Amino acid sequence: MSDVVDFKIVSDSGLTDSSLSASLAGFRAGKAKYFSRKYHSQYVSFSPDEKKREISHFNQILVEERQLIFDSPIIAVALYEDADVFWPEFYYQNGMVLNLLYEKHGQDGKNPKRAVGIVLVEGAEIPDALVGKFKFAHQRSKLAGDVRGTYFVVKQNWDELLFGGKNL
Repeated sequence: MSDVVDFKIVSDSGLTDSSLSASLAGFRAGKAKYFSRKYHSQYVSFSPDEKKREISHFNQILVEERQLIFDSPIIAVALYEDADVFWPEFYYQNGMVLNLLYEKHGQDGKNPKRAVGIVLVEGAEIPDALVGKFKFAHQRSKLAGDVRGTYFVVKQNWDELLFGGKNL
């Protein structure tokens, strides 16, 4: 069941399977605020059952780009898409949030930006699959507390997998 995330009233709805639900909820509220201001869009969260296709595609990208497999289950998925950007976010039970920023077209003649962002909310441990592979930067947020983040550039073209050959 989809749920519009309110950044003014932080709710852990859909995140309660995590012992870090309060931290995840704060981070998710911060993302809702970002998408509201930057894209004038609501930030909508879904159960993993509603976004099985997106989860499957994202897991394939993680494996093929960086051989990353995570033990922790995904407990919520948020998705933003417009004519230029496809941006799903995956909330894991262990307090990790991964997103795929996938520009469909480059801006001003440049190649499109495509990257996987990795965030660990306050209290989350670095998953074994990431230990020693990435350096994390710390960031303080009013809604999310102290988060650590990193990213990697997506090198392959995933248009066919993500969009099924539709003209972008």
